[in-house]
Amino acid sequence: MSVEHLNPDGLYKSPVFSQGIILPAGARILLIGGQNSVDAMGEIVGKGDIAMQTAQALANLQKVLDAAGARLEDLVKMTIVIHQDADLRAGFGAWMAVWGQRPNPPTVTALRVAALANPDFLIEIEAQAVLP
Repeated sequence: MSVEHLNPDGLYKSPVFSQGIILPAGARILLIGGQNSVDAMGEIVGKGDIAMQTAQALANLQKVLDAAGARLEDLVKMTIVIHQDADLRAGFGAWMAVWGQRPNPPTVTALRVAALANPDFLIEIEAQAVLP
């Protein structure tokens, strides 16, 4: 049972996102709720710093993956919600530090919004993974 990444001719081929992904029949899907920069103590990490907040949100996301027996490579969909005033490049740098040079990235949707649930949040990341 394998996941098929689609990057058809005529569309941009990016190293950081896939254009489409076909999931195999019967795949077990892990839905990961929006992860933000809150640590295990409920404190916001990196107030005012999108790179630090992204790193914490990704660390939280990885903990959920680990709990389900999944890895980053099992991600098939990410939705990234960013505060409209945050510098996307700094957050992207934090993502690339985690993803690295892995092949077959997930599909990605990024949204800029006026505010998130807490006024100190700059980013929230929701994801879906196919469990091995």
